Amino acid sequence: MKPTRQLLLSHPAHLISLGFGSGLAPRAPGTFGTLAALPIFWIAHAVGGAGAVLVMAVLAFAAGMWSVERTSRALGVADHSGIVIDEIAAFLLVLALTPFTLLWTAFAFALFRLFDIWKPWPISVADAHVKGAFGVMFDDLLAAIYAIGVILLVQSLIVAR
Repeated sequence: MKPTRQLLLSHPAHLISLGFGSGLAPRAPGTFGTLAALPIFWIAHAVGGAGAVLVMAVLAFAAGMWSVERTSRALGVADHSGIVIDEIAAFLLVLALTPFTLLWTAFAFALFRLFDIWKPWPISVADAHVKGAFGVMFDDLLAAIYAIGVILLVQSLIVAR
């Protein structure tokens, strides 16, 4: 089943798991879901800096655990591409640990999307074997950790100059 606007608006769980509509994008819904994290990031950062962004990431992860299960059942697919709360939560985590500049944000976006799509080990193992709502959320968390690792490495190389 393809997610629709009607499904999106039928229950708060669907609104959350489908990324407030970003998961309805006909192509690359994961990319649109990742982009949907940006306004959340900007608002949280303006309110309370990186700490507030980290809190939003944790809340998005918790909301994802709740909402993904319900939307997966409604769609009849365990990890439908339209479910993008996993990208939102994971990218918020990346942004919480990324310098607050346009260049670093763009770099973080590119890295996160790379690791989320490529799924290097152990992301690919988690994607294949960890099931349910936790599995949907977990592989993106691992992609976020990879992205954060590269960002920290690049930062350390810049500082070492």
